[in-house]
Amino acid sequence: MSRKREIEKKLKTINAEIGDVIRVICGKEEYEGVLMPHHEFSQENIITIKLKTGYNIGIAVDEKTEITLIQKQKTMEKPVKKIPFDPKKPTISIIGMGGTIACYVDYRTGAVHPASSAEELAFSVPEIFDLCNVRSQVAYQMLSENIEVTQWQRLATLIAEELNNGVTGVVIPHGTDTLGYTAAALSFFLKNLSGPVVLFGAQRSSDRPSSDAAQNLIAAVTVAATSDLGEVVVVMHGEISDAFSTIHRGTKVRKFHTSRRDAFQSVNDVPLGRVENGKLSLQTSYKKKTTGPVIVDSAMDQDVGIVYFYPGLKPEDIPQKKGVILAGTGLGHVSAKLLPCITSRINNGSVFVMTSQCLFGRVNMYVYSVGRDLIKAGVFSGEDMLPETAYIKLMWVLAHKKTRQEVESLMRENLAGEISERTRTDAFLSMRNETTQSEC
Repeated sequence: MSRKREIEKKLKTINAEIGDVIRVICGKEEYEGVLMPHHEFSQENIITIKLKTGYNIGIAVDEKTEITLIQKQKTMEKPVKKIPFDPKKPTISIIGMGGTIACYVDYRTGAVHPASSAEELAFSVPEIFDLCNVRSQVAYQMLSENIEVTQWQRLATLIAEELNNGVTGVVIPHGTDTLGYTAAALSFFLKNLSGPVVLFGAQRSSDRPSSDAAQNLIAAVTVAATSDLGEVVVVMHGEISDAFSTIHRGTKVRKFHTSRRDAFQSVNDVPLGRVENGKLSLQTSYKKKTTGPVIVDSAMDQDVGIVYFYPGLKPEDIPQKKGVILAGTGLGHVSAKLLPCITSRINNGSVFVMTSQCLFGRVNMYVYSVGRDLIKAGVFSGEDMLPETAYIKLMWVLAHKKTRQEVESLMRENLAGEISERTRTDAFLSMRNETTQSEC
């Protein structure tokens, strides 16, 4: 008999089901908690329970393990909730995209499930109804790594419809892994914004005591309901504690850490502002909202790729695409042996844009000879754009311009705050200072 079947037999013997409270005794160790579903990535001999602390624990079970039933789950009917409406309050729209933030805790079983509606997400943090009225819909329930151009385009259309129908702002719960890409795409797609478009996510799911989901949702709603922003922004924790949330421009933000709550930082720009103790403060220049109507211009040429240079990169590793973003070293360099290939591709109609793996700082290919050779070959600078922002922008530009000169001219133009007018040393210092303070 397999270990999994042995565990199932033990549970059946004591009439224990998912959601029941059980006690597991392994030698001298004793654990008590809510029985959770077996995770597909767990080994067969593992039983999972949720402790009173809120954390899940996996316990290896053998023939000597004792399992006893403490309490049967309480049968709970899911209440039908109606979103309140107050004509004196602004109305915002929540458009769900999936991800960790779009999960809620089933307190019957302790399991985490994706919200089947944006209403469920809204009611998970009812404090937002003190700030505004909420209209909600789910556009997608997807892991963010599966989101592509077609999803960005439909999302932009939904956002424009909501703003043009009178909402004050739009809030988008989104998985954090590709949140920056979506923010950049929407920044280029949406014109003449009549209200803020606020993306946010969660680094830690709602079943964890350290979850950042509630604060990020409240902060995002605060920005959407009370600010005069006319931009696409990302709102996430500003430090590892719950002190404040930071507002980042959609074309200048990147996820810098796999799990920290303050993983998102502005690059080559200072944050637009913060939400602290429920109060919104905007700290630098920004584009203000207009009277509308919001226009969607979401044409994209998807024949674009990003190539990160590394020692030993071969010419054949560079994709044969209409547009290529090079993430070079330092000021914007690649190996000299790649020059013939790059030159040939450009002569055959490809567009090459140089960005830097350093992220902070500006590309300057005039300093060293290899950079000047790249310029001579036809590679042009991406200024201080993030590689991923340059990737999104190049897809958008190639769909709107035909000649190489037109493409280069528009790529060099600051369309959505993606290019800083000057190199900001204070932006790098700002990130360092915030990170240092949050680690103290």
